[in-house]
Amino acid sequence: MAKSWQHYSAQDASSSPTGGRSREWEGPSRWTEYLGPDMSSPVSSRSSRNASFDGKVQGYGGSHKGLNMQWVVQLIEVADGLMAKMYRLNQILDYPDPVGHVFSEAFWKSGVFPNHPRICLLLSKKFPEHFSKLQLERVDKPSLDALHDSAEVHLQSLEPWVQLLLDLMAFREQALRLILDLSSTVITLLPHQNSLILHAFMDLFCSFVRVNLFSEKMPRKMLLQMYNLLHAMSRNDRDFDYYHRLVQFIDSYDPPLKGLQEDLNFVSPRIGEVLEAVGPIIFLSTDTRKLRNEGFLSPYHPRYPDILTNSAHPMRAQDLANVTSYREWVLLGYLVCPDELLRVTSIDIALVVLKENLVLSLFRDEYILLHEDYQLYVLPRILESKKMAKSGRTKQKEADLEYSVAKQVEKMISEVHEQAILSCDVIHRERRILLKQEIGRMVLFSTDQPSLLAPNIQMVFSALALAQNEVIWYFQHVGVASSKSKTTRTVAVDIDPNDPTIGFLLDGMDRLCCLVRKYIAAIRGYALSYLSSCAGRIRFLLGTAGMVALDLDATLKGLFQRIVQHLENIPKPQGENISAITCDLSDFRKDWLSILMIVTSSRSSINIRHLEKATVSTGKEGLLSEGNAAYNWSRCVDELESQLSKHGSLKKLYFYHQHLTAVFRNTMFGPEGRPQHCCAWLGVASSFPECASPIVPEEVTKIGRDAVLYVESLIESIMGGLEGLINILDSEGGFGALEIQLLPEQAAFYLNNASRVSVPSAKSPKVAAGFPLPGHESYPENNNSIKMLEAAMQRLTNLCSVLNDMEPICALNHVFVLREYMRECILGNFKRRLLAALKTDNDLQRPSTLESMIRRHMSIVHLAEQHISMDLTQGIREVLLSEAFTGPVTSLHMFDKPAEQLAGTATEVVCNWYMENIVKDISGAGILFTPIHKCFKSTRPVGGYFAESVTDLRELQAFVRLFGCYGVDRLDRMMKDHTAALLNCIDTSLRSNREVLEAIAGSMHSGDRIEREACLKQIVDLDTLIGFCIEAGQALAFDNLLAEAAGAILEEGAPLIHSLLAGVVKHIPQGIPEKKEIRRMKGVANSVGVVVDHDSEWVRSILEEVGGANDDSWSLLPYLFAIFITSNIWNTTGFNVETGGFNNNIHCLARCISAVIAGREYVKLQREHQQRQSFSNSRDSETLDSEIQSRVSAEASIKSAMQVFVKFAAGVVLDSWNEATRSHLVAKLIFLDQLSEISPFLPRTSLEPYVPYAILRSIYSQYYSNSPSIPLALLSASPHHSPAISLTHASPVSRQPRGDSTPQNSAYDSGYFRGSSSLSQEHVYETESGNLKSDNKHRNVRRSGPLDYSSSRKVKYVEGSTSGNMGPSPLPRFAVSRSGPISYK
Repeated sequence: MAKSWQHYSAQDASSSPTGGRSREWEGPSRWTEYLGPDMSSPVSSRSSRNASFDGKVQGYGGSHKGLNMQWVVQLIEVADGLMAKMYRLNQILDYPDPVGHVFSEAFWKSGVFPNHPRICLLLSKKFPEHFSKLQLERVDKPSLDALHDSAEVHLQSLEPWVQLLLDLMAFREQALRLILDLSSTVITLLPHQNSLILHAFMDLFCSFVRVNLFSEKMPRKMLLQMYNLLHAMSRNDRDFDYYHRLVQFIDSYDPPLKGLQEDLNFVSPRIGEVLEAVGPIIFLSTDTRKLRNEGFLSPYHPRYPDILTNSAHPMRAQDLANVTSYREWVLLGYLVCPDELLRVTSIDIALVVLKENLVLSLFRDEYILLHEDYQLYVLPRILESKKMAKSGRTKQKEADLEYSVAKQVEKMISEVHEQAILSCDVIHRERRILLKQEIGRMVLFSTDQPSLLAPNIQMVFSALALAQNEVIWYFQHVGVASSKSKTTRTVAVDIDPNDPTIGFLLDGMDRLCCLVRKYIAAIRGYALSYLSSCAGRIRFLLGTAGMVALDLDATLKGLFQRIVQHLENIPKPQGENISAITCDLSDFRKDWLSILMIVTSSRSSINIRHLEKATVSTGKEGLLSEGNAAYNWSRCVDELESQLSKHGSLKKLYFYHQHLTAVFRNTMFGPEGRPQHCCAWLGVASSFPECASPIVPEEVTKIGRDAVLYVESLIESIMGGLEGLINILDSEGGFGALEIQLLPEQAAFYLNNASRVSVPSAKSPKVAAGFPLPGHESYPENNNSIKMLEAAMQRLTNLCSVLNDMEPICALNHVFVLREYMRECILGNFKRRLLAALKTDNDLQRPSTLESMIRRHMSIVHLAEQHISMDLTQGIREVLLSEAFTGPVTSLHMFDKPAEQLAGTATEVVCNWYMENIVKDISGAGILFTPIHKCFKSTRPVGGYFAESVTDLRELQAFVRLFGCYGVDRLDRMMKDHTAALLNCIDTSLRSNREVLEAIAGSMHSGDRIEREACLKQIVDLDTLIGFCIEAGQALAFDNLLAEAAGAILEEGAPLIHSLLAGVVKHIPQGIPEKKEIRRMKGVANSVGVVVDHDSEWVRSILEEVGGANDDSWSLLPYLFAIFITSNIWNTTGFNVETGGFNNNIHCLARCISAVIAGREYVKLQREHQQRQSFSNSRDSETLDSEIQSRVSAEASIKSAMQVFVKFAAGVVLDSWNEATRSHLVAKLIFLDQLSEISPFLPRTSLEPYVPYAILRSIYSQYYSNSPSIPLALLSASPHHSPAISLTHASPVSRQPRGDSTPQNSAYDSGYFRGSSSLSQEHVYETESGNLKSDNKHRNVRRSGPLDYSSSRKVKYVEGSTSGNMGPSPLPRFAVSRSGPISYK
């Protein structure tokens, strides 16, 4: 970073005051490192602010008459570079405090200074004493020895920063010489006469002051002393060449204000003149009432509204753009030139500015406490002047006035600090409110009437500059702690972090800049027209008598002629091709500056006053006024963007971006926040990288990275707010309050409470049982929630609209598209809400409730989607798909992806819950399947609900609507896997008990009861196996319900597909083996409940998938099922009239037996056929015949197996009864009857030889003749109390197998009783069948009795009772039947 010492020595020798080089080239050659390639050339420019002064005066480069402003611009750039280096050094050193000698641990570990604090601090505190006088070996001998050993290394680390000290010293000498030269040669420095030269001069003056004030924050003394010590150690005790000069320089600027006041004393009067001249503009900028009432920031004339262009204050409005600079001039000018405060008008100017500031910004976010420095360095000078004036009262008349003014200044400085602490924020808040209103109106009229923008562009710049100053002031003062003047304690300045005006100002500035860029062609066209008309006026003024009499020399005359030529050669804007015009007016501006440099120099024979007198007598604007106006308008042609950057850039906010983020979060979604402001907050980041200095290359990366982090932080906050608005609307207090849905028990309780309100009162109805009465929202005290909803909806739609229309945000090499972030936020929030809604505090959310919540959320998303130019509905579908599909995501794509990302979290959660709590009942809640109601019930809640609340058809249909076919498939697959494991248990039992089962089968056929009972004792864990089979039956029942729900949803949403499946299934070839396509078609049809025998097809598919039932032991399956009748489980089995099933789910065993026997026979025949086919080469026709025969033989095999089971099961039942087991007999008989009802392969006629119709009729008659409210029990052992029931009905009519009929479960509503075969037949008495409706009165007037049989087995019998009968079979005894097979003695 630093130059070598040899290079510097040679350079410094030539650039020193004693050097032989000319003064003109001394500056530029010295500062090449700071200026870079841009500013090194004499005709280039980097700063838009000073782009005017970059060229030499052509023809007057070495003349004594002209001023060369190139040095001024370059030294200003050098000052920025020096401060950037000092800022970087302070960053590296962790912001030390050299004045208080406070250095952190990071300071010593930074690697700049040797980590020997005692020696370093001693050298710093004893400055300017030479190290040889300090006896350092006595202070820290080990550290001194260590320094000797590593002197060269430490020299290298300190060298670039000592080079910085040398640069500061050289800058002081050259800048002072240039300031003195300008001050002594420029004729006038008044803003209305010579504003261009004035701004250059004052910018250099302020930069000089800032550099030297900032230098106090770097450890100059320690740096120089340590470097000289190390230099002496490595150079034979020889001091550094510039040591003594640097000691003198640092000592003279210790503290810096002392040296500045001495060095700038010679320019003090000129500074005082300038500050007095800018006073009126400062007063105007602080008078918010005048600014508002007189329309300084309005295009309309305050007194003549018909006049659109505000011609009342054109110059004042333009000067307001510079008022920020004027305030800085005042603060710095009176600080280093305190004698100028003794001017009469200076007190008011200083008071106004001091009262509204607490800190004085030096560079970026570095500052000094303003009032403390005024009291330490300005007040003593004032007191000294006061003392001199008091002592000289009798000698001169002016002494009284001087004493009086000094006394006023003393009082002002002493009191203004307290005033500033109390009022500065109030003053600036009032100003921010004014600017918020004025800029808002300016945006409105510029949008509505764009033609007003071009004539008032200077006023737009003024508004931007004022707003820029207020925003930066706000963040400069956040967190500032100032010490009071009369006490030592510090007081934190009360800056409101929730001030919403900041957002309004940022938004207004952003919209104004956008408008200027939008209508840039119109502004350029207006400026070109003005310049064209200006050419004629300047030519006229040059030809007036006064100008002719001045007798200009050839150089000036040539410059004026070139000015006129530049203006006359401007292309004329025609039509709408203004944007295509390229016009470079930099030569015009250079020539005009050349004229100004000549005529404002006291060395020139023709000066500014001569020109004004020669041309102002014409009654029009003078020549210089015209030229300056043309200069300003020319910049609107080719430098409009740089002017926008100067007045509207907020790049300095980078150094306060932490506060920026905090204020944004506090205000954006507050009561005064506006969603549209987020564009401006984000847009600020685009200018952050401009803060990087080319002198410090690493700043580019760091600032760019911070800008990216700032944008990401704000986007996170914005998306959090968006998510919050959606969640507010989606809460129970939001849209949820508008669609409250009560559970039936809640509604009943609510109605009971509401009915008790007999007389409606005039007051608001009270909340009953936690639910408000109808119409409660109409009362004034209850409409706050509605207002909140309206406000949230308004903000949501506004925010979505703004984010949708926002341009991409560019920061470093990152591009942020807010639409994409918004889409991801909305979809991500939907996914999170979906997963959160799956579970309640207790357990799973009801599917219908979950569906309602998702529909509510989707309605909010649709509301937002109306303001977004993208398809959010498609995204919602993708989220639902990803949560429903449980396989790898790549399975949904046509292309391959390397990562296997698993999805379906929501489906997994719901399906696992159903499997564990309903099918497996791991919580032991007593889950029972109720055939009548087509749902599962529980004796106690499963989680937060009873089982029927989550398993009835309505809830399962909601599940299907939520998760679609993928959810159905997943739940079906989980139940198949579970059932396959249970079937494997059956297979294991068959294999392990094969010999015993063969013996039992033989004994059954031979009728050897003794042998059978002996063999039965050899079978272990029979009850466990029955439990597994019951669990499999529960899975079958649940899957049947799921298929029915899926079919209902398919028929509702896609009726054509449903009818197509139902029709195709009826005509599918029934051959065995089935083709792959037919099996897939049957699987789909079975999943939507349009297959005749769902259970057997389902079990068949399981056995085919797992390769089960392939052992010969499966031929013993009917015998295994038959011995289930001997289990002890029947001891506690009782039939329940209300549910149509048993109290321990034994009816699910019938479903399992029917399905497993049928499924096994299908699989067995299919395998046999495949084996035969592998050895056969028969024709297709023969194959078709064999397939048909195979299907018939399969059904025959199933019927045969079922009859074997019924025969031996009934035999076991009837053979094993006695007085002790009489009560268990009824349940077994009803079980066999239910099996006949469930299985399409077991006609009632097949059951008749083993369980006569008369017995079953007696049983059911006894059940339904008793009052439902009285529990029916069969625990009485006495055979003498059974009522006499007449059994005079005929035998049942034979029926055909129901191979082509529809499944019974899907033919009945859940409200109808269907507990046995007798209750699922159509009534044979046609005169009565039409009257069997849902009325309770028909319950006991069934003239045909509870049982009847016909070829059509469908009846809807209403059971209206509400109490269920659980426990052992509730029948006193068998009724006496003379025609039955059982007689009682």
